Amino acid sequence: MGSVYQIPVLISLLVCSCSFLSVRSTYPLDLTLGFTELPLNTSNFKYHKPYNLPVNSRYRFHNGVHKFWVYSTDQPLSKISPTNPRSEIRIHGYDYSSGVWQFDGHGYIPRGTSGFCIMQVFGAHRNRATTLMILTFDGSLAYYRRPLLVPYIWDRWFQLNVIHDVEASIVRVYIDRVLVYEAPGQGGDSHYFKFGVYSQDDSSYYMESRWKGIRVLHKAT
Repeated sequence: MGSVYQIPVLISLLVCSCSFLSVRSTYPLDLTLGFTELPLNTSNFKYHKPYNLPVNSRYRFHNGVHKFWVYSTDQPLSKISPTNPRSEIRIHGYDYSSGVWQFDGHGYIPRGTSGFCIMQVFGAHRNRATTLMILTFDGSLAYYRRPLLVPYIWDRWFQLNVIHDVEASIVRVYIDRVLVYEAPGQGGDSHYFKFGVYSQDDSSYYMESRWKGIRVLHKAT
């Protein structure tokens, strides 16, 4: 009796396994194929931080890892800025208004830090500042406040790829090389990438993100 029932079970498992492999194989192994990687050096990194503090009080680069942190009580970018505290890198020299552009990097968010933006596509039509913001809340990642992209991200390295097709007016978000969201573009004449920590209104007291392997890539249309 046991062997009679084992055969269809095994067949079922094999079918399921093959189906799973087929689905997984549709995920691109290299999202950068067809793109040209652009050179990055320190001149491309413009630091945004509390106006009254030196860069190294809220940013460190060690062993290939960018570490950003702020406190909810920190000052904004300038004395007259109405924005929340931040410690970010604005990628300078690769502002764009056409073509297909990609941000590629590996991020890390420590447990207990919450309520901040980790990456932005800056620039949009006149009624808004950004085309995309990736926020973290209570261990999850979200496109702005919603929808939720990944339910649990604390204490592990993850790969983030954001591809912005300007002419098609589409932004695609990939986590660990899997497409998790596709959003409409938001217009605007100029865009650039930012990454780090940018506090939101309901943040934790301490906020931190780490980044490595940052790349900017371009594909002409």
